[in-house]
Amino acid sequence: MIDYVHPSLEDYREALETLARGGIVAYPTETFYGLAVDPGNDQAISALYRLKKRDQRKPLSLLVAEPSVLSSSIRSFPPLYRCLIDAFWPGPLTLVFPARSDTSLLLRGGGDTLAIRISSHPVAQKFCSLWGGPLTATSANESGHPSLVNANQIKSFWGEKIDYVLDGGTVPGGKGSTMIEAIGEEIHVLRKGVITTRQIFQVLEKCKERK
Repeated sequence: MIDYVHPSLEDYREALETLARGGIVAYPTETFYGLAVDPGNDQAISALYRLKKRDQRKPLSLLVAEPSVLSSSIRSFPPLYRCLIDAFWPGPLTLVFPARSDTSLLLRGGGDTLAIRISSHPVAQKFCSLWGGPLTATSANESGHPSLVNANQIKSFWGEKIDYVLDGGTVPGGKGSTMIEAIGEEIHVLRKGVITTRQIFQVLEKCKERK
């Protein structure tokens, strides 16, 4: 079920001001509601881990508004991703990139990669675009609990622990984004999701045929 609600400009302004203050904002994506903090603010990142009771060795994924923003976070661009981005972005495909060394170690869970996608939800797209850089995109649930699909669920579960809820209506839920990583000339599926493994490899095969 998709029930889009379009926030006002004032809603977006309050959400952006909350991020700038180091707060946590819940917002809709094409799969579940996510939790945004400023990826450049380690205190906000730490607060997000504590809120979710998430193991800090598990990195946080990011949303960007457009591919041109990737350069602020990634060290290199695996060539295999070009066809996948053309086919599935914006949408529920998360790609794992080598991270720039100046991105937060907390954000990366101490590793050297970042998982990034562009959301197809119009509210997430606008929110990310207005912010002007990456946003964290971890699901808006406590670790081990079901994911949440509307603002009422967010408010009921979290209460005032979430600093602001950007209400974009009810989102589909079900499966999350598919996550993949390119290692050399091979694609590894790290998490199955909305986009099937078959769809991914069909696109890659067509790309090879065109070369």
